Amino acid sequence: MVLPTCRMKLAHSRFILLLVLAAVLAIVSFSLQFLHLIPTAPVSEERPQGKSRKRVIPVPHTEPPEPDPVYEAYAYCNIPNRSEQGWEGHGPAGYKLLSVQVMIRHGDRYPLYAIPKTKRPAIDCTLAPDRKPSHPKLGAFIRHMARGGQGRWDAVLGALPRLPNHSFCEIGELTQTGVVQHLRNGETLHSTYIERHQLLPAGPSGAQLYLESTGKSRTLQSGLALLYGLLPDFDWARLSVRHQWYTLFCGGGCDCPQRARYLAEEQRRQYRLRAADALLERTYADMARAVGVPTRQLRVANPIDSLLCHFCHGLSFPCGARGCVSRQQFLALKRQQMEDERDRLGRGLYLRYALLAAHPFLNRTAARMQRAAQGRRDEPFALYSAHDVTVAPVLSALGLARARAPRFAARLVFELWREEEGGGPGGGLYVRVLYDGEDVTFHTSFCRAHDRASAQPLCPFHNFLSFVQRDMFGPLNTTSYHDACHRRTV
Repeated sequence: MVLPTCRMKLAHSRFILLLVLAAVLAIVSFSLQFLHLIPTAPVSEERPQGKSRKRVIPVPHTEPPEPDPVYEAYAYCNIPNRSEQGWEGHGPAGYKLLSVQVMIRHGDRYPLYAIPKTKRPAIDCTLAPDRKPSHPKLGAFIRHMARGGQGRWDAVLGALPRLPNHSFCEIGELTQTGVVQHLRNGETLHSTYIERHQLLPAGPSGAQLYLESTGKSRTLQSGLALLYGLLPDFDWARLSVRHQWYTLFCGGGCDCPQRARYLAEEQRRQYRLRAADALLERTYADMARAVGVPTRQLRVANPIDSLLCHFCHGLSFPCGARGCVSRQQFLALKRQQMEDERDRLGRGLYLRYALLAAHPFLNRTAARMQRAAQGRRDEPFALYSAHDVTVAPVLSALGLARARAPRFAARLVFELWREEEGGGPGGGLYVRVLYDGEDVTFHTSFCRAHDRASAQPLCPFHNFLSFVQRDMFGPLNTTSYHDACHRRTV
């Protein structure tokens, strides 16, 4: 009887050991999953499938389910404290990149307006690599700008400072944050256009750099910062800097009386919406009492511009003789901005203005692409440094009205590609449009139908060309820019 008893005890011990071992394995497996050291789903399910990749638009940061003034304010600030994925230059295999044109909004700036009887925000507009936010190339950028006299400058731009340089920022001056934003933009584009595609080969025979800027120091300095991030220590002799007299970048096509009428109609819509907003009026009245000025004077001072500066730089909101502007009041003004954007989209008045405002620039973009397609390689990269009032109508004209309003250092990119073998319709030429790093080509009005009907991963260039030359005037009941500008349409 002793032998069976021993066998029973041994079996019982083995059973207990197996239970303990199973528990240990379960704990280890759970810990690994919690720490993301092993996948919790098959790897194959995490990859884009086949040709559907053209419809994938990355969302690098989670957006709130409902419009949120705080989120929108932070998005507008574009604080350079996080990495950002850019899909520029990510074309499919078998296609060659021929031309890139970029329109940017200048980076973070000091306010254009001041709230009466309050202290202006104290921001240092000199550049210091050891002050945050900074960038590894900031010191080298400062040194390189000192040699800028070697470049070819239009007279107006040549007289502007190449760096922000006031210890107490002047009205509208670019801040260090704005410089860093565009150094980062340039660095993002460098990784694909220079390293992957060799779009701008080095050396004295390399292609020319083209920069066009309005006559404001903040746009010129933003463009130079992006170019330096794109091509560090670029050769000044290869740079052509051209002055654009008009914020719409319309060049010789600025004579358009009907555009001015559409803008006046849009401004009347905006005024009526604000006048009907009881919460906005109470907010203005409360803020005016706090700072000790008439409500009308505060409204004219456009306080949201100054308050956004305080918000973006983490400064306390300004105070007056009887109190301080509150966070709730700031959010009320931001909420009204968001409501205005929704109403503008629904009414459609702005679109008519935008089509006429954006056409000259889009026409120049298409013409430059055509020259690149014909073998002109002298300027494969062009940069247009502009303002929010430049970028916004271009977005709307392209059918991207639901895109977020241009933030500081926003970038809009046009790419021209050629299919290397086989060729397709229109000589195998294709176009991509990207906004702040996201591929929005198949959200544009000239390529939505192509997205639904074709397996081609890029948009045919002739779609864009037809849009610019004729189709974009459909909402204006005309077929040409001249007719749309000079006769009243129904």
